[in-house]
Amino acid sequence: MAGHATDEHPHGADRLCDAGDRVYSRAVRRGRVPRTDAEPVPCLLELALLHPDPDDMAWLVPTAPQEVMTRLLRGVYDEVGESHRRVGSAVAAFERYAGLGRRVQASAMASASLEGGAAIRVLDGLSRIQAAMDDATEACTGEVLTVQPGGIRREPELTEGLHRALALRSRGVRMRDLYTHVARHGQGLLNYLELMGDAVEARTLDEVVDRLILFDRTVAFIPANADHTMALELRHPALIDYFVTVFDRLWRLAIPVAAALPDTGIEGISHREQSIAALLADGHQDAVIAERLGISVRTCRAHIARLSETLGAASRTQLGVRIAQVGLDGAAARLPDVPVQLTPVDRESPTAR
Repeated sequence: MAGHATDEHPHGADRLCDAGDRVYSRAVRRGRVPRTDAEPVPCLLELALLHPDPDDMAWLVPTAPQEVMTRLLRGVYDEVGESHRRVGSAVAAFERYAGLGRRVQASAMASASLEGGAAIRVLDGLSRIQAAMDDATEACTGEVLTVQPGGIRREPELTEGLHRALALRSRGVRMRDLYTHVARHGQGLLNYLELMGDAVEARTLDEVVDRLILFDRTVAFIPANADHTMALELRHPALIDYFVTVFDRLWRLAIPVAAALPDTGIEGISHREQSIAALLADGHQDAVIAERLGISVRTCRAHIARLSETLGAASRTQLGVRIAQVGLDGAAARLPDVPVQLTPVDRESPTAR
């Protein structure tokens, strides 16, 4: 995933060999190690986890663990971003072809359904969607994976599928759910997780893909239109494998709901403001940022105003410059090893747009 491995040590920085782990850990604890300690583990130099001490070339100093983590996460974020784009392209292509021959397709899908199930089936209307998901729930025996975008989960949304979740729990089915970080602030979600107990494991990310539900890695449901009144039921093995891969990569990046979000390392800037800064640096407008993070536009602009004040920016353009200067302009923000002390400059009221 990151760096190059030697023939003797075929691994990356995310899975060091035992010898490399011991030497790197010792270097982090002590601040440096003799160069001779690293001779049996050349992988540490190959992966840039150790580098020569400029004051004494006989010693090696470690690359900060935070920098190593950022390097690894950036690679995974790039992979996930490419996966997002491929999913969008696949859905767009399907919709285009469906429009070219809707009547023929509907007839073919109806025939396939009678013969035992179609690889891709369009579910038109909430009643058909609910019925199909009830059938999938009844047939499920092992695992359910879900991605739930948006912000705080409203009670109706949580109770809508509660009967399915309870039925799955009663049969010993394990569930893994992905939410946005904002969902952590909803009492309804916390109540739901307490009710489900060990049957559900939940994690959160700054942003996730659109809604996805996978039953037993054999059938998946995704939205087919913007208002979610239509859905696609997917059973093609290649599509299922693709969605499982996307889910697993997001899951590795996500943070358990029971764990606290990591500190940004920059005084006065919250984790959410760090995420907003990265999206601002990518050129996204307020409404797009709000939708991706699951917050309202008003809340998004309030965070931008606080960012401007904390970073000492008097305009939106200056804010972009300051975001880059302190290292908040990446998908996995390049945080400094020690908290950054920011000194606001003289300015008029910061922009809130």
